[in-house]
Amino acid sequence: MTASRFRIGIVGLEPGRSWAARAHVPALRALSDSFEIAGAANTSLESAQRAAAEIGLPKAYTNVAELVADAEVDIVAVTVKVSHHLEIAKAAIEAGKHVYCEWPLGNGLAEAEEIAALAKAKGVLGVVGTQARVAPEIQYLKQLIVDGFVGEVLSTTLVARGGGWGGIVPDKKNGAYLLDNASGATMLTIPVGHTLAGLTEVLGPIAQLSSVLATRRTAAVVAGTGETLPVTTADQVLVSGVLVSGAPISVHYVGGMPRDGAGLLWEINGTQGDIRVKGPFGHAQLVPLTIEAARGDEKAFQRLEVPASYLGGLPSDPAHGNVARNYARMARDLRDGTRTAPTFDDAVLLHRVIAAIETAATHSIEP
Repeated sequence: MTASRFRIGIVGLEPGRSWAARAHVPALRALSDSFEIAGAANTSLESAQRAAAEIGLPKAYTNVAELVADAEVDIVAVTVKVSHHLEIAKAAIEAGKHVYCEWPLGNGLAEAEEIAALAKAKGVLGVVGTQARVAPEIQYLKQLIVDGFVGEVLSTTLVARGGGWGGIVPDKKNGAYLLDNASGATMLTIPVGHTLAGLTEVLGPIAQLSSVLATRRTAAVVAGTGETLPVTTADQVLVSGVLVSGAPISVHYVGGMPRDGAGLLWEINGTQGDIRVKGPFGHAQLVPLTIEAARGDEKAFQRLEVPASYLGGLPSDPAHGNVARNYARMARDLRDGTRTAPTFDDAVLLHRVIAAIETAATHSIEP
């Protein structure tokens, strides 16, 4: 497929609040040579009209069906709640559109497999928003490991705060569904899933694992109202296992924000040195990361600056900069027939890891 610019229709665009407004729109506008936003579809025409007017888009679609039927739309961006991904992605694929879908691809492995299989059958490109994989820090770290910067990797450990799931939600409308394990949007699937995508991009896939999922806070309070909501999703996620390389892996996520702004610590231990990756909290896909290393007999860690070439001339702000990098890869793949952006097949592999974590957590020791 060749095009001077790809036209994108966005599903789920609310100015000032939605992820599409905060990340997708600025990302696409940073790539104006490759993309043009055709318009938006929301839950109502009135909502889409408000979004189009405020953001300056040429069209507000009556509904998703009208958007995917538009012959001028090349790509559909699915940026709504996880529970709606299957329905919208299927409609777009059936209409012959390429799809950029936010992670998680589906509400569980079965939905992800269904979406990926349909995209393959229809011959369209499906890209998933696991943009931690393309973050400059992750790509630089990957190259350091490939180059043997710390020798052979012996083990890796990651401890992080989930950035949510800490007993308080900012508002009921947008926060309540995150507390429901059936929603598909949990601490395990969102920050843990995104970060595992980045970790395995650097160190390779997980071969085997065991896990603990615990709901230690069974209720959450709505900020400002004091209303109490039930919590059925885990606010403690512990995973241990072995990478395909043979290196042990340990991951522990805790619900809530850190007290001091230090909410992610990822250590890689090698035969010739150690690397530490730090971030303000555990959403590796949208926070700035710093890399430190010490090798040989060095007693102090030194910060490693990511070379400017890894930014690719795109925004340094990770929230929309990494989304822009994903879209840039998508444009390249559509033009050149390559596969550099995370695909729906990649999403299925990550969903399988999430499913394995959920299954392993159900195993118990009989008395």
